[in-house]
Amino acid sequence: QVFPFLSQLGANGILIEYEDMFPFKGELEVLRSPYAYSEEDIERIQQLAEQHKLEVVPLVQTFGHVEFILKHEKYQHLREVERFPNSFNPHVPNTLALLKSVLAQVIEKHRRSTWIHIGADEVFHLGEGMDSKNWMSRNKGDVGTMFLKHIKEVLGFLSAQYWGLRVLMWDDMLRKISVGALRGEGTGTAVVPRVSAGCLGSARSRPATAGPAALPGHRAHRLAEVRGTRTPSLPPGAHTATLAAVQEAMAWLSPPCRYDHYSVLCELLPVGIPSLAICLQTLVNGGFTEEAKRKVLDVLGLESVQLEQSTCEGRGAFPGVEIYHMVEQVNGHLRESILKALEEESAIKGWFSPYHRKHHFGNPRNMESFGSKVLKLHEDWESFVRDLRAQLERVYFPDTVEEWVEENINPYLDQLRDLVRDYR
Repeated sequence: QVFPFLSQLGANGILIEYEDMFPFKGELEVLRSPYAYSEEDIERIQQLAEQHKLEVVPLVQTFGHVEFILKHEKYQHLREVERFPNSFNPHVPNTLALLKSVLAQVIEKHRRSTWIHIGADEVFHLGEGMDSKNWMSRNKGDVGTMFLKHIKEVLGFLSAQYWGLRVLMWDDMLRKISVGALRGEGTGTAVVPRVSAGCLGSARSRPATAGPAALPGHRAHRLAEVRGTRTPSLPPGAHTATLAAVQEAMAWLSPPCRYDHYSVLCELLPVGIPSLAICLQTLVNGGFTEEAKRKVLDVLGLESVQLEQSTCEGRGAFPGVEIYHMVEQVNGHLRESILKALEEESAIKGWFSPYHRKHHFGNPRNMESFGSKVLKLHEDWESFVRDLRAQLERVYFPDTVEEWVEENINPYLDQLRDLVRDYR
């Protein structure tokens, strides 16, 4: 459902950051989630993408954001700082050896892909480990040169083993490095830096489990303009072809699942789809023109969109639209309706307080004045949550459904459940 939809909106590729959802084998099997995709799943993903003229680009983190690897005792010795599982220590030979194995397994299952994304963003605590401090002292270097040295080693492996494979990486770490250092060290091979930009719209727009991000095929420089930032200029003397390459390279509208391996789930993919559609069409048309708006409404099956209010009107006809509307209900009414019942009902505050409930006494006359209303509210929300769970279970694995409900529903509904239990 998702691939034809994205293709219709102007995407020509899908970026997939698998993390522990990849079916690693052999020595790497410990990295697999219990719900990891099978090899057959990955082949099917690529077949479906190909049918809809979408290139699958795998993303393998090669420096930071490797908690899914370094959380395991087996690889703990490869951490930059022993107590943090975020980033690799680039000075341990086993780091590069492990990365070669990870990259090889992922690339092997993506033979159709002409791109690989090596991540390399947010390498937290780089330079804080003792090995790094010693290296900087011996080599009179800094964190920037150390970062570039490791990236060059990764790129060297890719260019030697996979001729013609094009490489992408995030740009945030490069921004901290001086032009002189970049000229001096370089990367030794072609690599296209991507602006590290999240999804426009909802600040929590990420799907649960490994999810696809859409990328339009041109006007990559527009992404910076849409986000209200300036396109980064190149150093004097840089060849204009470099700028053209960056501008023509794919812009990533990325609604990822989590900000890192340990963070809570961000917003579910169905909820981010209208925002994703608007972003894609904005890039394809060079702005959110009337033509772009008409296309978005037509493809989404909506009557209208209000960008300032981040709202849509109409039933919708996009993948996961039922989840979209149900999450809207949760966000808009669950907390408010429960708090209103618990805090504004005078009979609860006066005759069924936490003290009454703790000591199991109350005046039945006053309790009956709010009982039917509270029981009805509880029954309605429990019925709604059952329906929502059924919709989520069609799309997500059980652990994801449990986490989303635990984070977004139970903090409020549990208060009502407790009150109903005590009332009964």
